[in-house]
Amino acid sequence: MGDGAPYRKSGFFNNRVVNPLMAALGLAPALTVRGRASGRRYTMPVLPLEYEGKRYLVAPRGNTHWARNLRAVGECELRAGGRKGRFKAREIPAAERAPLVAAYVQRYGSKYGGFVAKEFAALPDPADHPVFLLEA
Repeated sequence: MGDGAPYRKSGFFNNRVVNPLMAALGLAPALTVRGRASGRRYTMPVLPLEYEGKRYLVAPRGNTHWARNLRAVGECELRAGGRKGRFKAREIPAAERAPLVAAYVQRYGSKYGGFVAKEFAALPDPADHPVFLLEA
């Protein structure tokens, strides 16, 4: 999936206020990934999915910058519940994403006032949502 894949950009307020605040205060798990061009470290809140004994990251807004960075760099840091870990990330092929996306929507659909369900309603094709397997 290239950079032309569907992507629902979040607003200025979410990018500059809500997301940094949630990540800094530990109100949600936080992903840190290096920029694919800049090498700068970016941190944003995410909702990891535990599915069949494995941990995944799903991009509700589609081909987001964090997904593009993770695809290019292949590794990240995840901080959750006071614990921090480094992971290798492997993107799941589009044809295999449907059960993971369905589990993600079932688990988190009502989180944050229904944000997750709304994003998947706007981009209903599971292939439009990058999914990454995180391996220690």
